[in-house]
Amino acid sequence: MTDVAPQGFDLAKLLAERGDERYALHARHLNHQLPRMLHTIGFDKVYERAEGAYFWDAEGNDYLDMLAGFGVMGLGRHHPVVRQALHDVLDASLADLTRFDCQPLPGLLAEKLLTHSPHLDRVFFGNSGTEAVETALKFARFATGRPRILYCAHAFHGLTTGSLSVNGEAGFRDGFAPLLPDTAIALGDLDALERELKRGDVAGFVVEPIQGKGVHEAPQGFLRAAQELLHRHKALLIVDEVQTGLGRTGDFYAYQHEEGVEPDLLCVAKALSGGYVPVGATLGKDWIFKRVYSSMDRVLVHSASFGSNAQAMAAGLAVLTVMEDQEIVANARRSGDLLRERLAALVDRYELLHDVRGRGLMIGIEFGRPSSLKLRSRWTMLQAARKGLFAQMVVVPLLQKHRILTQVSGDHLEVIKLIPPLIVGETEVERFVAAFTAVMDDAHSGGGLMWDFGRTLVKQAVANR
Repeated sequence: MTDVAPQGFDLAKLLAERGDERYALHARHLNHQLPRMLHTIGFDKVYERAEGAYFWDAEGNDYLDMLAGFGVMGLGRHHPVVRQALHDVLDASLADLTRFDCQPLPGLLAEKLLTHSPHLDRVFFGNSGTEAVETALKFARFATGRPRILYCAHAFHGLTTGSLSVNGEAGFRDGFAPLLPDTAIALGDLDALERELKRGDVAGFVVEPIQGKGVHEAPQGFLRAAQELLHRHKALLIVDEVQTGLGRTGDFYAYQHEEGVEPDLLCVAKALSGGYVPVGATLGKDWIFKRVYSSMDRVLVHSASFGSNAQAMAAGLAVLTVMEDQEIVANARRSGDLLRERLAALVDRYELLHDVRGRGLMIGIEFGRPSSLKLRSRWTMLQAARKGLFAQMVVVPLLQKHRILTQVSGDHLEVIKLIPPLIVGETEVERFVAAFTAVMDDAHSGGGLMWDFGRTLVKQAVANR
């Protein structure tokens, strides 16, 4: 292979010349509401670089990342082992995606993934979490010969049409009908599950062991009981671990917190990418795959153009190796327990703080109606304008004053969700708890910039009605 001189493309030069246009470019050519929203809440920062669990701005200030790109950055940003794996796979100049051969990397990644789910047998690789769910829905329908999927209210399984059909949040579904004829039940409602199964047309039930929206965990025993009901009615258990999987909750998969649960189909993505190359995976039982791919005529009946590409497979293999070598799952459990315990100890101290819940490094902090008259009147003002504004009032000073990035856990929710990189330790826990305590002190003082910002949010919410 001969060296080829660059033909007019210089990435560093392009970013140096036009990087300052980032918000204007988005406003002009992409989703114009994104920069508008970021400007409104003061999140329109300019981050220059990132590493591990931190960002840095042009002045050299560090920002603690408690969001991990919605869970994508499980190992933090730019992990050296994953970076090197991608350099290596690019330098190898593999004959990738020929479509008519069998490269080793997909088989090796599948083999390594399946060691963590020994009751499952085969893997399909796509490009995202929603593709992993789409695959599971298709496979369940074909394998059972039935049309309907059950899902949970408030669930989030993706935004492509099939996944949207099992999305339990109306705000995402509105205006995109008609969707598939699937049916929602409440998380933990076994009676509703059995009632729907008795109709005889259910292919499967898709469920998050811990819902990302609000950070609500399935009641203990629910997944096992649901599995038994489903199998009795010849339907499949589909577990969505796109966000909860790969160590997030202190076990490799969140369903493993409950003994005896063995999903028929399992969806993973996000952290498997190492934060670099999109990848999604649907793991399933042998008989399901063999029914879908029942003959050579059906060899491409479900496929993805970029599925199993060498870069994604190399990233996934590197991620799993790092998780094993550096005991990432144990760290997530240890750091998560410490963070949750420190935050839970504040519940009795602050009347606006109502609950701290979750597992591992997936933690929900819920706010609620205070008891004192002065705070209650302000809370009522916020709720009248738009539910969820108080949580936003907490998120903003965490970033502006303490340089910590967090998120509200869903529209119209008074819950902050913490899903930091799984590599965080005691230093990051202490920094977050100290900052959160300072914000809560400010909120309970009855005045200051925090409530001034609250009035700004109220005006904005009223203007948007």
